[in-house]
Formats: sequence, structure tokens, C-alpha cells
Amino acid sequence: MPRRLPTLALLAAGLWAAAHPASARAQDELLLDRVVAVVDEDPILLSDLERAISLGLVERRATESDGAFRRRALDELVAQRLRRHELDRFGFESLPVEQIERQLASVRARFASDAELDAELARLGLDRDGLRQLLAAQLATLVFVEERLGPRIFVGSEEIRRYYDDTLLPELARAGAPVPPIEQVREQIRDVLTAAKMNEEIGRWTEELRREADVIDLLDGPQRPLPPLVERLPRRPGG
Repeated sequence: MPRRLPTLALLAAGLWAAAHPASARAQDELLLDRVVAVVDEDPILLSDLERAISLGLVERRATESDGAFRRRALDELVAQRLRRHELDRFGFESLPVEQIERQLASVRARFASDAELDAELARLGLDRDGLRQLLAAQLATLVFVEERLGPRIFVGSEEIRRYYDDTLLPELARAGAPVPPIEQVREQIRDVLTAAKMNEEIGRWTEELRREADVIDLLDGPQRPLPPLVERLPRRPGG
């Protein structure tokens, strides 16, 4: 269900701040954040965007400017939130711990040491358990998407032959690499084509969800901080 900011909780936070001005200033500095997008009344925070970028959950392209990268990263977070809402509607069982730990290891590999990762997590307001929750939410969405869209995807023999003749052979020729018989690489080609078709289906499905949703983009708007203690309210795993 879309998340709303509870009015009573924010009112209580304001009363607490009035009674404890020094502590309130410290909380303001610690919890300064702003909404950069809203998906069906479910806010995406600047901290969500910073976490996705800093932890490499959205990969930067080679020639991408800072502004273009942040814009694309936010678009990806909006798409993830749309798909997450659909998952919440249908329900989903928890993932095996091993899958989450493999994703955690992948994030860890982007940092020089455990200490460097933990320092970055602390800067982002996370710990290892928080990172696991974030990764679990992303993984659950991916598995849900594969289960929902996978049955639509079929790769035929003619497509495999066309990819072999028109794409693989020219690439191998340019690299001066030996040419394997098609029977040897058939399943690898099938995997490549299946992944490409899956991405196309995900794109179409996400565009359909976005047309039906109420999405407000505030990334380039005025930087208005959230009220004190908003970060203490329950957050959806995965941002």
C-alpha cells in the first residue's frame, strides 16, 4: 500500500522539538533529507538516491555526467518503486539467505576493505543488516518480475541462428578468435537473447505501471528539508 507520512507523528515531533531546541537542532542536522520523487504518495528520499549511487546499486555509464547519472538513477528508483508496489499487491515469499549474502558479497567487492564498506554504510545511515534488507527488497522484485514475465519469453532456433551469423561471428572475426560450432554455443546464445527479451518486457511493463501511477518528480525542485524525525518513521525495506 502507498505510504503516507503520519500527521500525528509529525505533530508530535514538532512539539518535541519545541520543548528540546538544542536536541532538535542536532536531530535536524543528522536527519536532513528531502523528497526527490513521490510514487503514488510513497516518497523517495534524497538519502535513498545517495545510497543507490554510493553502493553501486545503479551503475554509472562510462561517459555519463554527474547530472545525467543522478537523473537516470532516480528514474531507476522510481521504476523499482512501481514494481515494488505491484509485488506488495500480490505478496511474495521471503528469499533464501544465500541469495541475499551473494548480493552482499557483490557490494562488498566494490570496496577496498570491510572497514571502508562499513564507513560508507555509516555515512549513509545504514549498517550491514540495513543493507541486507535493501538488497533483499531488490532481489524479491527481480524474482517476482521473472516469475510474472518469464512465461512470455520464447527464443526459437531461427533467432539463435540469426544471432550466431549476424552478431557472434562478426565479433569473433574482429577479435581474431576461433569460431565454435553453433551447437557448442547454442545455450549461451539462448541465455543472451532471453535476457534481452526479459529487459524489453520489464521496460514495457514498467512503462505501463508508470502510466497508471501518480509519479511526481522533485529532483530539480527547491531543496526543502523534511520535518524533524521523519527518518524515525517506519521505512519500507528497499527504499
